[in-house]
Amino acid sequence: MEKILDIVDAIANEKGLKPEKVTEALKDAFVQTAKRVINPKFAFEAVINNQTKTIDIIQTITVVANNDERLQDPEVAPAYISIKEARGYDDQVELDDQLQIPHELEEYGRTAASQLHREIEYHIQRLVEDEVFNKYKSKIGTLVTGRVTRVDHQNATYIEIDEIRAVLPMKNRIKGEVFKVGDHLKAVVRRVDMNKENGIQIELSRTSPKFLEELLALEVPEIADGTVIIEKSARIPGERAKIALISTHSQVDAVGATVGVKGVRINAVSQELFGENIDCIEYTTIPELFISRIMSPAIISAVEIERDENGVAQKAIITLPSDQKSKAIGKNGINIRLASMLSGMNIELVENDAKAPKRAEMQEPREQKEGVDALKALFS
Repeated sequence: MEKILDIVDAIANEKGLKPEKVTEALKDAFVQTAKRVINPKFAFEAVINNQTKTIDIIQTITVVANNDERLQDPEVAPAYISIKEARGYDDQVELDDQLQIPHELEEYGRTAASQLHREIEYHIQRLVEDEVFNKYKSKIGTLVTGRVTRVDHQNATYIEIDEIRAVLPMKNRIKGEVFKVGDHLKAVVRRVDMNKENGIQIELSRTSPKFLEELLALEVPEIADGTVIIEKSARIPGERAKIALISTHSQVDAVGATVGVKGVRINAVSQELFGENIDCIEYTTIPELFISRIMSPAIISAVEIERDENGVAQKAIITLPSDQKSKAIGKNGINIRLASMLSGMNIELVENDAKAPKRAEMQEPREQKEGVDALKALFS
């Protein structure tokens, strides 16, 4: 234990810890050792001795009267000392003073040395675990990349990320995905837990909307630098997703920037998501207009928003031509489910008897009229 403070910097460098935290861990180790080898009921304090580069153990004890009843109680007696006995240490001591009595762990031989060694190992390990835990706790919802080290009988995939191993449960995998040992994959940190039995446990996900958002930020510079903001996102993993985008710059088209030239950016994200189709929608704060956009590819006639007594939108009643209902619902109800998730409202479809005009039919009469008007102007 001679010059034990000399090992602080060595431990800090080896474990990637701050020296002051290592010092506190060593002090805790000394206190716990003193409690185990001297008396667990004593109030000990570890004090740094910069001259000798050691840690001194000091017992703090309260001075009481010689006939104080607490001296007879075995549960609390170790925290008190009679004034008669206290004056054997310091003849100036008075009642209720805090007397500090030094202890030398060396006097307790090999027992103290081995116990101190175990305590130091334990406290340094806990310090390392706390650092790793806090590091990954702050990464919840962010993208990480790792290598697959094992796939168990329940198809849970274990991924090595830097200094720790994380797990990607089957429920958090996109349907149809298969991984094998050695594969590199991306995922977002979904949950971080720590307990005494299993240590740090990190759960990853490839099915959350946040994973889609992180992949887009990786692929689209405008999203990464904040020029384009993903206002909302919803997805049915492996099938389809909808994202609502807004541009913070008047000259940047949020949807165009995200899709990329010939769809190169959005296709790269889709490939990572096992072919998931991604609809990009321009966000608006007008709920009726937003609903009409997120119901694409269906062409709708009208939107009515029902609100509660506090004015919060609860339900959207959509009127649409009968031939657009199947498009609004989508395959297996995917389109309407995503629209409901993205808007946060229940959606009710109401058919009218009319049919939606085809886009070509809608444009042709106007084009013919413009052509006739142009000829009249030419020969007038």
